[in-house]
Amino acid sequence: MGKIKIGIVGVGSISGIYLKNITQVFQEIEIAGVCDLVDERAERAKQNYGVHKYADMHEMFRDPAVDIVLNITRPYEHLDVSLAAIAAGKHVYSEKPLGASFEEGIKIRNAAKERGVLIGGAPDTFLGAGIQTCRKLIDDGYIGTPVGSTAFMVGRGHETWHPDPEFYYKFGGGPMLDMGPYYLTALVNLLGPVKKVSGITKTSFPTRLITSQPHYGTVVTVDVPTHINGVMEFASGVMGSIIMSFDVFAHRLPIIEIYGSEGSLIVPDPNGFCGPVRLYRPERGEFLEIPVAFDYPEDSRSLGLADMAKAIQTGRAHRANGELTFHVLEVMTGFQRSFESGKHTVIESAPERPAPMVKTGMKGVLD
Repeated sequence: MGKIKIGIVGVGSISGIYLKNITQVFQEIEIAGVCDLVDERAERAKQNYGVHKYADMHEMFRDPAVDIVLNITRPYEHLDVSLAAIAAGKHVYSEKPLGASFEEGIKIRNAAKERGVLIGGAPDTFLGAGIQTCRKLIDDGYIGTPVGSTAFMVGRGHETWHPDPEFYYKFGGGPMLDMGPYYLTALVNLLGPVKKVSGITKTSFPTRLITSQPHYGTVVTVDVPTHINGVMEFASGVMGSIIMSFDVFAHRLPIIEIYGSEGSLIVPDPNGFCGPVRLYRPERGEFLEIPVAFDYPEDSRSLGLADMAKAIQTGRAHRANGELTFHVLEVMTGFQRSFESGKHTVIESAPERPAPMVKTGMKGVLD
């Protein structure tokens, strides 16, 4: 069976790792071409990776050779790009989040169902060696029955280091929609879907001063919550707490921990594909680092894309699928809906946990 061909819309800074891994790691996909509103970016990708450059996304979508559109545009652009690709009959794999709002996610999901195409998207870090090892430890009973979890992503925001930080404080931005997908996708993979959420949110500072280049000195108006406290009830009965913040200078909080009836588990940073996995068992009385038992410990962005391609070829379900990405979006936006209503938000979507990864013995070839 031939390779699945990928058309990439948006070749900004994060596209480099996608281009590298598609061309050098994953053997069952290849790039049909790229496009970007900034032509120099598309030209750079063409020169560096020898790929075709489309005049615009509409030319790409008309190309019958393109099987999957990889949408790496900014969050507030995801809706228009994804809907246009779906209308053209293309499968879509989107950078996180699926949409910039819950309502956008509904439109994308419904459009894909009506057109009969697959959707899915980032993050795919939960398919890497670290979190897959945690998944196996939980599934094999090493912490007994999970009863609780915590997740924290707190920092001072992007204005001191990112070259173009303004959109992190605009519609589709903020710590929850920016970083929440990594944490919540990992938690759903480990513990199953979320049933109900409660949240309190705050915009602590009305403006941000950019001190990074090339926009040094620019003052940005903040339009989104920048500190979110959330509580989750998983369908399994596990209770979870989460804090996402761009308002914190320093802290000593963990990243993700899972607490069970017979032990505890420290999960590596879900923004990466690996990291230390630490297990506590009461008979040992200390946390022990557990060797990872799965492939892809390195930065393997495109792993979820390659998995979607394999699903198209074989007919099996893909792991970073649309129901998962939609569920995560519903949960993330549910905290704000809870805060505005003063009530719990019931989460209607309930995806199945993605299948665990399988070691194939061949780098870049999936099961």
